[in-house]
This record gives sequence, structure tokens and C-alpha cells, in this order.
Amino acid sequence: MDTPDLTGIRIIHRAMRGDLHRLRTMAEDLDAGRRRADAARATALARYAEDVCAAIHHHHSREDEIVWPVIERSAGAAVDLADLSDDHSELDPLLERVRVAARAFAGTGGAGGTAELAAALRTLSDLVDEHIEEEERRIFPVIEKYVAAADWKAMEKSLRGGDPRFELAWADRYATPDEMAHIRRLAGPVLSLLLILVRPGQRRRQRLVFGS
Repeated sequence: MDTPDLTGIRIIHRAMRGDLHRLRTMAEDLDAGRRRADAARATALARYAEDVCAAIHHHHSREDEIVWPVIERSAGAAVDLADLSDDHSELDPLLERVRVAARAFAGTGGAGGTAELAAALRTLSDLVDEHIEEEERRIFPVIEKYVAAADWKAMEKSLRGGDPRFELAWADRYATPDEMAHIRRLAGPVLSLLLILVRPGQRRRQRLVFGS
């Protein structure tokens, strides 16, 4: 049996953690007075935080609905996903807390609300870090041992439905050179064209939100 290609999920995991860390650092810097935000940056940061939350929700809900059943069907008694599913049940209230805090921060034009935003992002980031580390340590070896490559590939196709521009920007930022070369080979020339179209706007957005 061929080994499933976990490149895509590894990039998504790295992107979720990476962007939460960046948002958390920005909120902490704002709260400590190390950085400032005008109304435009506050609005952009809040929208970016909401996009990250939406991507995380899409990922964990599709794991519950699509990924976990494939793994359980393939691995049987060799896998227990109960605690990871419990983590997912904790995520939605934390995602909503970040959304609410981000909107409140934007509503002040960058003048307030930074303490709650930083606290909400810290809590969410810590849970996502712990969850992903556990998932990759325990479940990735099970996937590679028991799930057929064809089943994994078919399952990945059914996971689509998030914001493709946002996820493409994530791949552009967080994929290693080897990973990007790999997904370019799989996707063909269309990926390079899409990156050319998406990259300028995403870079402007990154500069507005994070300053780099």
C-alpha cells in the first residue's frame, strides 16, 4: 500500500499555528504599547483574525466529519480519536471569543480592547499548538500505516470549501521550498498562475496587518 501524502495537512497545520502566533504577538505588542494601530490597521487585523478563525473552523469541522471516519474505518482499534474530538469541541467557543474581541478592538479604531484580544489569542493559540502537536505525534503515523494513499487523496478532495485565496496565501508563506516544489508538480502550471494573481494583494494585506 502506498503511503498517504501528508504534505497538504502539514502545511495547513503550520499555517494555523504560525498565523495565530503572529496575531498573538501583534496583540500583545499593542497591549504593551510596543506598537500602535490606527483605524485602518485595527480593521484589517480584525478581518484577518476572522479569516484565520474561519479557516481553523473549516479544518477542524472537516476533520470531524470526513477525516476521522476515514482513519477509523482504516485503522479500527489501532486508533482512538476521542480526546482529539474533545479538543475540537473546545475550539468553537474560543474561536468566537477571538472574533468578538477582534471586532471590539476594530470598533475602538485601535484605541482599546487589546488586553482581551491578546488574552483570547493566547488561549486559542495554546490549545491549537497542543492539539496539532498531539495529532501529528499520534495520528500521522497511524494514517501512514493504515490509510491507503488513494483513500487519503480522495478524502483531501472532499475537504475543499474554505477560502481558496486565503489557503493559497498560507501555502505561499508557510510551505518549505521542497513542499512548494512538490505541490507545484501535483497542481501543474495553474498553481503558479494563481500565485501570481493572489500574491500582490496578500502581501499588501500582510503589510497593513503586521507591518511586514
